[in-house]
Amino acid sequence: MDAVRTRRAPLRVRPACAALGVAPATYYRYERPVVLGPWPRRHVPRALTVAEHQTVLDVLHAPRFIDLAPAQVYATLLDEGTYHCAERTMYRVLAAQGEGRERRAQRRGPIYAAPELLATGPNQLWSWDITKLKGPAKWTYYYLYVVLDVFSRYVVGWMVARREAAALAEHLIATSCTRQEILPGQLTIHADRGSAMTSKPVALLLADLGVTKTHSRPSVLKYRPDFPDRFGSLEHARVHGNDFFPWYNTEHRHSGLGLHTPHDVHFGLAEARRAARATVLAAAYAARPERFVRHHPVPAALPAAAWINPPKLLVASQDVVQ
Repeated sequence: MDAVRTRRAPLRVRPACAALGVAPATYYRYERPVVLGPWPRRHVPRALTVAEHQTVLDVLHAPRFIDLAPAQVYATLLDEGTYHCAERTMYRVLAAQGEGRERRAQRRGPIYAAPELLATGPNQLWSWDITKLKGPAKWTYYYLYVVLDVFSRYVVGWMVARREAAALAEHLIATSCTRQEILPGQLTIHADRGSAMTSKPVALLLADLGVTKTHSRPSVLKYRPDFPDRFGSLEHARVHGNDFFPWYNTEHRHSGLGLHTPHDVHFGLAEARRAARATVLAAAYAARPERFVRHHPVPAALPAAAWINPPKLLVASQDVVQ
């Protein structure tokens, strides 16, 4: 570059660069280097001064405006005959202070920790819920109470009533515990946080029975295609329940139970049925082994445990029945 600069008087720039093997653009960049770094911020004449900026911030922090949105502050000041800046400028002033969030006081509801419940056999963990069934007319409902064993998916008790009431739930739970011969300290009952579920009569009953209770929002009912959209009467709903729940307990082969029925798992018959299935599959393999390309056929495994709200680490590490 120095050679080109010294030879520029007798020679023009381009011939000098060509003689020395230097691109002319490189020479011009060397003569006028690009200044890198932050550019000085351009002063905008209409911007707020430092004093005006602080005045707006003090107004927004005033006790009567501390929890109001800038739009509310802006309109209130205009009604009082005062103008400091535009509404959007108020937002920018707050954002510069790291206060670009909801300014209004918000009521926060209680945070309930989801219970982590495990069942390794029948009659250890039950879940119950109340489902609305549509009646014959609009705004007419019947209430289906269902108590489900979480491990076996067996419906241990159900009823249809005209209303949701703690006394009815108390009667259903007590009857189900008696039918299943539940001992004190044996069972945990899980439910959502509805009024009947958290009522004092139900809580006292569970305490008397030695049953632990927990709350969140489980899903306890499976529907089959012919479940009616509406029921013509309370008797219609009860008749359908007398058909649906025996089918669900004794005929429906649940995919989460190794395709066994809830009845077989609940009463300890599933292992024998699984062994019988294994015998059938072994005979099929012996007859035509070429049809089983990957491995010897085995029946689906039975679940060893069932969770309500399994721990996150367990969900990430393996498949669990929920």
